[in-house]
Amino acid sequence: MSNKSHKNSSPPALWSDKHSVEKSSIIVLIISFVLFFCALFVIHSEDILHGAADIFLYEREGEIVEYETATVNDIISESMEPQETADGAFTGQQKISVTINSGQYKEEEMTADVFFAPLNGVPVSKGDKVVLFLKTRANGDRYASVYEINRIPVLAAFLLLFFAAVMIIGGLTGLKSLIGLIFTVICLFVILIPLLLKGAPTILTTFVLCAYLALVNFTILGGVHRKTISAFLGTVTGTFLAMIFGLAVQTLSKINGFRLEDAEPLLQMKQVGLSIHIQGLLVASIIICALGAVMDVAMSISSSLEEVHAANPQLSRNELFRSGMNIGRDMVGTMTNTLILAFLGSEFTLIIFIYSRGMSFYQLYSSAFVTLETISGLSSSLGMILAIPLTAFISSTLIKKS
Repeated sequence: MSNKSHKNSSPPALWSDKHSVEKSSIIVLIISFVLFFCALFVIHSEDILHGAADIFLYEREGEIVEYETATVNDIISESMEPQETADGAFTGQQKISVTINSGQYKEEEMTADVFFAPLNGVPVSKGDKVVLFLKTRANGDRYASVYEINRIPVLAAFLLLFFAAVMIIGGLTGLKSLIGLIFTVICLFVILIPLLLKGAPTILTTFVLCAYLALVNFTILGGVHRKTISAFLGTVTGTFLAMIFGLAVQTLSKINGFRLEDAEPLLQMKQVGLSIHIQGLLVASIIICALGAVMDVAMSISSSLEEVHAANPQLSRNELFRSGMNIGRDMVGTMTNTLILAFLGSEFTLIIFIYSRGMSFYQLYSSAFVTLETISGLSSSLGMILAIPLTAFISSTLIKKS
């Protein structure tokens, strides 16, 4: 009788534990999304109360400017010359006939100009899909020129292929990761960037939002579970250390966000009223770059230790910690290469230009570009590396205390 009673008591206990995890996960996600919508309302309250501006139509100096899609019907005239130094590129212009596919002038035919050179624009052909720059003057006259080739369908198809691959290979976990990815991108564009443009502290705002994103992503992936708590704590700590290293090296090397290659347009906008703090953008970029790698490492370590513990529950905390370190050491080389190569690959064209200049050792390694890339790559890598022992310690401690 006692054995029967014991067997019947186990399933409700297991169900209760699973139910508790699911309930906690739902609570965390509800709170997280409430915070998201509150932040969204506060940041965009002016647009919400007064009506968001039409992103496809705006007025500039008394003229209505629109960007719409169109199809090239015919090439009326063209004049172009090949550029010998530009590997088959052309310079010139075209006059074309197009049919507009969107907006208030949909299905209307009109002529448009195409201007192209090796560094901007491309010649078009009959049947091409393009994006038109439409300008309507106060007297009703309209002018159209080709802004660019319409690449949205290609990008959308490639994105769908990516989503399909993730879901087919990853299954339910892949779907959860896609949800987390979409939410992350949304937060960066509708929360972080508007906050920075409104003058919020660059480094603190970026770090807090990244910690928030790590919490939401881990909860979506694994719920409020021991391994996700370990991964979250390891991620926050590792990202924080990457931020500290970035700040320290930035101070010692006497370089900041003003030396970033893309900072000049922001500086010009700041002079006319933009409130962004450009100085902290270097460290903010380090935090964002480190987040993905640190999340990957932290989740891998905590998940692996859960499996090791399930296979051998008798292992002590120190033995689990050593197992985590052994797993982490195998990850250090590949993940470090991933981060460094990602930074180098994003600036590959500029690296080729610098190499072709034949700079001396001191000239090259004292340049702002090399210093910035070195700080970014090494700070992110250090945060990722130090997240390994931290996550292993946190995970092994939580496993043995549970």
